[in-house]
Amino acid sequence: MTPAEMAALMARAMPDARPWSEAEFAELAARPGAILTGDARALVIGNVVTDEAEIFMVLTDPAHRRQGLARAALAQFEQAVRDAGAHRAILDVAADNRAARALYEGAGYGRIAERRAYYPRANGDAVSALLLEKRF
Repeated sequence: MTPAEMAALMARAMPDARPWSEAEFAELAARPGAILTGDARALVIGNVVTDEAEIFMVLTDPAHRRQGLARAALAQFEQAVRDAGAHRAILDVAADNRAARALYEGAGYGRIAERRAYYPRANGDAVSALLLEKRF
């Protein structure tokens, strides 16, 4: 995918979040250790540093949700990071994002920590970020 396609997917998938620019996606994709799996319907973006992977975001086009595409892209990501030598993957997810939490928990990710009041919400509240991990 091009950085422009990634930015467009994020805008569709996360309309309430600050959209990343095409330049931000280009910079991320160019980082050493960057791993991007999936396609224009569902995309996992992360990287590997030594023996650890971090998932930065999982994006699914609303028109293609609940079809197993994010789960497939996540499995591809996990295989790619294992091939790169990672022994674990970490990520954070908003505590109120039930769909994402179900995806990660179903894929074997477990909670290791919590960042309280991490994600601001439009109403002025903030929700915790749950830090999740999966060991390979």
